[in-house]
Amino acid sequence: MINQSTEQRVIVVGTRQSMLALTQTGQVIDELKRISEKHGFNYTFEIRKIITKGDRILDVTLSKVGGKGLFVKEIEQALLDGEIDLAVHSMKDMPYELPNGLINGATPKRVNPFDCLVMKEGSSLDDLPLGARVGTSSLRRSCQLKNIRPDLKLESIRGNIDSRIRKLETEGFDAVVLAAAGLTRMGWEDRISALVSEDVCIPAVGQGALGIECRENDDEIRELLDLFNDKETEWTVRAERSFLGTLHGGCQVPIGAYAVIVSDDGDKPLLELTGMVGSPDGVTLLKEMKRGRDPEELGREVANALIAGGADRILAEIGG
Repeated sequence: MINQSTEQRVIVVGTRQSMLALTQTGQVIDELKRISEKHGFNYTFEIRKIITKGDRILDVTLSKVGGKGLFVKEIEQALLDGEIDLAVHSMKDMPYELPNGLINGATPKRVNPFDCLVMKEGSSLDDLPLGARVGTSSLRRSCQLKNIRPDLKLESIRGNIDSRIRKLETEGFDAVVLAAAGLTRMGWEDRISALVSEDVCIPAVGQGALGIECRENDDEIRELLDLFNDKETEWTVRAERSFLGTLHGGCQVPIGAYAVIVSDDGDKPLLELTGMVGSPDGVTLLKEMKRGRDPEELGREVANALIAGGADRILAEIGG
């Protein structure tokens, strides 16, 4: 049981300092406060802003910056050093392997997992004119969009979601591609011109979900986060992350995965996982879908099926 001491504990929450990161961290804290009050826990919360490598380097595409954990390493170090008690990450930023001593303590309920278009004009991908300029920071997105619309001019665009939207006007883009989840959490759903279905663009692993990271030996925090965890989201994200871990994927490789619960009629829900690996030019796009009840095993099965179909050659060619 959590120690319900009369002494108040201040829980320090680490986050990136972007508007989106601070907004979603505030939403997490509001929910943790509600849970604490409901269960009689004597906790208060404060935010610690932390600048990551991915935040400092904005003039280079993510694929060229390289490495895993571009947006989490400095935050994880603060956790290990005891400077913060938990961290709020966008799950798609979290590497598969966490540092020794840290765990993902909760995966809250996922919001919209899909990509979306914010466009100058129009309301669908088909409305983009021939040769339209489309901004994206993601090889995964550009690979899949090039595959279905090879005429599009996909160009790298970095920065926070508000600055990327502004570039529609300031840099002459016809559209930018963003995660719908970010716009949803900011309350900017009205800026979404069109959702991009998984048939066109499979999302990033964990897209739309948050990961709440903590120290493995902090029992109080672990029990609190367990009350915040959404089991359905946890199961689907575990399958997607197992897929990612099997392929050893990072920002340099066009990789996507999306899992859903097909039925929940047994001890373990039946999951359906679709995985994708593509070449950066969009010419080669491999997809595989399988069902299973063990998230980790399902992730490995889909990844291995893609490897058998040639994904290993794609990964080798681009340094995956």
